[in-house]
Amino acid sequence: MNARFDRIGLGRFAGNGERLARAATIASVSFGRGLLWGLAAIIVGCSVWVLMPLSKGSSTEPAKSDVATVEPAAPSDAAAAVAPIAQAWTAAQLDRLRISSQTWRRGGLGSKALVTFTLRNDNDYSVKDLEIVCAFARRDGSHLTDRRRVLADTVNMKSRKTFARVAVGFVNVNADQASCSLIAARRA
Repeated sequence: MNARFDRIGLGRFAGNGERLARAATIASVSFGRGLLWGLAAIIVGCSVWVLMPLSKGSSTEPAKSDVATVEPAAPSDAAAAVAPIAQAWTAAQLDRLRISSQTWRRGGLGSKALVTFTLRNDNDYSVKDLEIVCAFARRDGSHLTDRRRVLADTVNMKSRKTFARVAVGFVNVNADQASCSLIAARRA
């Protein structure tokens, strides 16, 4: 309860100090607000700049050089004859490799496929870097998706190995059946 009796008789000079203090306070508040708005604008601008997709300009395409290119020579008959033999050898090594049993279940809140399978190696050598492909289908049998996975593990000769809960990848929510097969392997 301040009745402000201290200004009685001072006339027009009364309260000049308060007016200057108020003006300084108002200026500092408006400067602070302006600074905050400017900072917010900078943050929003930087966020939009980071989230914008890259332009499809010349920066993503390779530059064409003015240097002449030399085309490779046609393959000789010897090289052409070796290619089918190499393909036959890789197919032959997969003849004695097979998946003897397999099951699958969902993991990761139902979006990932976890496959458990037993691989049987009847070869006279160990194999490694096994590549499997799993085909997923609906309940009615219609195809949904395929997922591939390379397993950097070794299966010894004349043995079998069980791979438990191998994460093959994300699958459709409608997937009800899975069928996995071995598509590639290398000699260890």
